[in-house]
Amino acid sequence: MATTKLYLEDIEAAYETKFSAKVTKANEDSVVLDRTLFYPLGGGQNWDEGTLVGPNGAIDVVEVRGREDIIHNLGSEHQLEIGDEIVGEIDWERRYAHMRMHTAQHLVSGIAYELFDGVRTVGNQINLTHSRIDFNPISFDQDMLLELTEKTNEIISLKHEVTDLTMMRNEINSIMPPERTNMDLLPSFIDELRVVKIGDSLDLCPCAGTHISNISEIGEISIIGKKSKGKGTQRITYELSNSEFLRKKKSNII
Repeated sequence: MATTKLYLEDIEAAYETKFSAKVTKANEDSVVLDRTLFYPLGGGQNWDEGTLVGPNGAIDVVEVRGREDIIHNLGSEHQLEIGDEIVGEIDWERRYAHMRMHTAQHLVSGIAYELFDGVRTVGNQINLTHSRIDFNPISFDQDMLLELTEKTNEIISLKHEVTDLTMMRNEINSIMPPERTNMDLLPSFIDELRVVKIGDSLDLCPCAGTHISNISEIGEISIIGKKSKGKGTQRITYELSNSEFLRKKKSNII
């Protein structure tokens, strides 16, 4: 049975930091749990780190990968066995940085599409201190980057809520053009999708990442770099200011 992904239950679940679980598979340097809050590498977003506390004490989680079974790679010998009960806790600062960065990526990609003749996002990488987005086809000049920055920060100041819901592929296509949501990059047999929505209709995008619940938490965005990646593709790099407030993590075990 696949690992239950607790962080996908709703937007607010991304703010949870502690959970209980059982070990379902165990190797020398990794374990699979029946449920987890740890986000695995995927969708351009890096994995969560943190700790698992089991019968023999705490051990670090240094890397998380997988789709069905979520594999928690551990920093040292763990002595965990199938059936052991653990309490996991994610590194909140790392998680929250990714939440802010990923939501900012959705916003920038949507605004760029509207400003610059339907330019597509063809890649992204979410990191702690800065992140990047690849656009095609486009050739940014400084005025364009300034316009993108100012418009993004203007929208952030409106404090739109971020929500998630499950939608059918044809529903999404009736609201947003498929090239904006990159629907053509998703396997055609997947018809029901988890969608992240900003405001009423500001942005709508299939995504299994972790996100903040209000774009005001992004803070202020600054575009700090531009690089050509060939064939009409340009990469921009951005960073975020400290947000006005840091959402307090939840510590209850779910």
